[in-house]
Amino acid sequence: MPGDDASYLLCAEDAGGAFFADVAASTCTTATDDDWCSRAEDEESAAASFVAELIGGEADYSPRSDYPDRLRSRCIDPTARADSVAWILKVQEYYGFLPLTAYLAVNYMDRFLSLHRLPEDGWAMQLLAVTCLSLAAKMEETLVPSLLDLQIESTRYIFEPRTILRMELLVLTALNWRLRSVTPFTFIDFFACKVDPRGKNTRYLIGRATQMILAAMHDIEFLDHCPSSMAAAAVLCATGETPSFALVNPRLAVNWCIGLAEEGVRSCYKLMQQLVSGNRAVTAAAVAVNLCSDEVLSSNSSSCTTPPPPKRRKRSPPPVT
Repeated sequence: MPGDDASYLLCAEDAGGAFFADVAASTCTTATDDDWCSRAEDEESAAASFVAELIGGEADYSPRSDYPDRLRSRCIDPTARADSVAWILKVQEYYGFLPLTAYLAVNYMDRFLSLHRLPEDGWAMQLLAVTCLSLAAKMEETLVPSLLDLQIESTRYIFEPRTILRMELLVLTALNWRLRSVTPFTFIDFFACKVDPRGKNTRYLIGRATQMILAAMHDIEFLDHCPSSMAAAAVLCATGETPSFALVNPRLAVNWCIGLAEEGVRSCYKLMQQLVSGNRAVTAAAVAVNLCSDEVLSSNSSSCTTPPPPKRRKRSPPPVT
């Protein structure tokens, strides 16, 4: 029988993932703006090595490589995906969930869709979105709504809790129970400290980069880019909006950490610039609101001229192939 040491309770898959949130903490503190990034050099080196290790394994938490092309060719319905992303962000704003919770939900959904084909009658995609958000909330939130209360914001169907729980098991099996994903939020604190080592504008950079990452989830073109490149591109764009910083470009950004690819950061940076400037047509109007306000997502981000159809309870859906 183990003693006071509770480490035996940790899942082996999360042995390294349990420290994702500590990457920036090893180089930054939150006591004051002046000492935001005042850690010793040896700790910073250790953090950089750990970030490089995460970059090396981030592909394990991404959809299959052919997934973006299947969305573009409409083998997988991109409109249904866009609607699910928009709904997840609405619920995230409604309940005040962390931005990471919304990103994880979309990540789980994309990874599942890259492995399994869903029925095309609408209910299955909604069930998947609810399930993935439920799993993400359980991973990151301290207060999680009931499965019935989670189904808000113009859902067409209302699923019974037992149906969602069965779908959760299916998603967990498909993802091999790997839910502690590497995401852009794994890196943005560390990258922001690299840009602003004195910490005077680090909070702004992190907040602005977070807005950009959430907005980018609507656009399937960003699925071609790994989380570290998205994080670097978002921090670069946020830096470009801050006049007090010297010019930082993708060539300099690759020096932030071993493993960053200049071409990957550069192409993602161009996409991010287009998204911020409004030159990319994205299906959800929420993106524009997301990038122009202090809110992660405004409740006015989507408009509907017709009332939603009546909700229908879905009891026992057929199995997903």
